[in-house]
Amino acid sequence: MIEIQGLQKVIEQNTALDIPELVVREGEVAAIVGSVDSGQDMLLQILTGQATCSAGFVRMAGLDPHADRNRLSKIVGVMFKESNLYANRSAYANLAVFARLYRLPKSRIEEIIHMVGLADHASIEANQLGSSLGRRLAFGRAILHQPKILILGDPFSGCDEATVALLGDLIRQHAAEGAAILALCEDASNLESICDVLYQLSHGRIVSSHIPGEAPSQKMPFMIPARLEGSVALVDPADILYVFAQDDRAFLQTADGAIPTQFTLTDLERRLSRSGFFRAHRSYLVNLQHVGEVIPFTRDSFTLKLKDAEATQIPLSKSAARELRELLGY
Repeated sequence: MIEIQGLQKVIEQNTALDIPELVVREGEVAAIVGSVDSGQDMLLQILTGQATCSAGFVRMAGLDPHADRNRLSKIVGVMFKESNLYANRSAYANLAVFARLYRLPKSRIEEIIHMVGLADHASIEANQLGSSLGRRLAFGRAILHQPKILILGDPFSGCDEATVALLGDLIRQHAAEGAAILALCEDASNLESICDVLYQLSHGRIVSSHIPGEAPSQKMPFMIPARLEGSVALVDPADILYVFAQDDRAFLQTADGAIPTQFTLTDLERRLSRSGFFRAHRSYLVNLQHVGEVIPFTRDSFTLKLKDAEATQIPLSKSAARELRELLGY
C-alpha cells in the first residue's frame, strides 16, 4: 500500500507540496496528473526516497521511502520519466544488470523480454531501440523483481499505440496480482482505461479527483468569508499576507488593506492550517508564502520580514522561532 498523510514540502519558504491524504491499496491503479510545475517531480523524489517531507509522512508498504531505501528497493519498482537505460548495452544486458542485483535467474530475464515484446530485439543496443521500445524495456526493468509497489513516471510518454496497449495491459495485470500502482503523468491520455482513480495536481495540491466512468467531481475552492456592510467578501488565503487579532476579532491583512472577520484568531488558525499559515506570535498568523526573511535582533527576539511593498515586519516569539526553524530546516 502507498499511503500519504499530511504531506507538506516547504522549499525556500514556499509550499511546493500540500497533500492531506492519498492512499493506493493493493490491487489498485491510481494516477496523479499535473503539469511540469505542479509539484510532481518533488513528489516523485519523496516517493523514491531522494527527498524528505517537511511535515506529514509517506509510507510504502509501511516503510519510510527515505529511511528504508535499501529495504524498499526489493519491493518497489520505479519507471522514471526518462528511461535511463544503459545506451550501449543490449536490451538483454540492461535487464541482466538488475537481475544480478536482485539475484534473479536468467529465466526471469527471458520471461520479461517476451512479456514486453522485445524477443526480436534482445540483442539490440538500447540506443537503437527507439522511444517506444525503450519505454517497454524501462517498464520491464521496473517489474523485473515482481515488486509489490510500482511507481510510474509518464509510462506512455513517447509510445506508439501498440506500446500503449501493451503497457496498459501489463499494468492492469500487475495490479490484478496484488500490486499497488501509482502513475505520475503530465496529461490523462490513455489513463481512463487502466486507472481506478485519477487525481489532478496543481501548485502542489490535489484539486480534484475522478473515478473513470463517473462524472468528475471538482472540489470547491477554499475561501475565507468576511462580512462587510451589505455583503460577504470571499478572500483567497493566497491573498492574505497575515492575520492579526484586535479587540477579540481577527483581521485579514491583504495588499489592499485589513478586512474584519467574525472569527477569532484560533478559528482562523484551524481553517488556514493547511494553507501555509504559521502562528508567529500569540496575536499573529503569517502566510509563509509572503515571508522574505527571518531576522534575529537578540537571542530571544525575532522578526519576520514580509515581501510586500512596505516590507512589513511581524513579531516572532522565541518558541515559534524554534518551531519555524524545525519546519523549514534552516
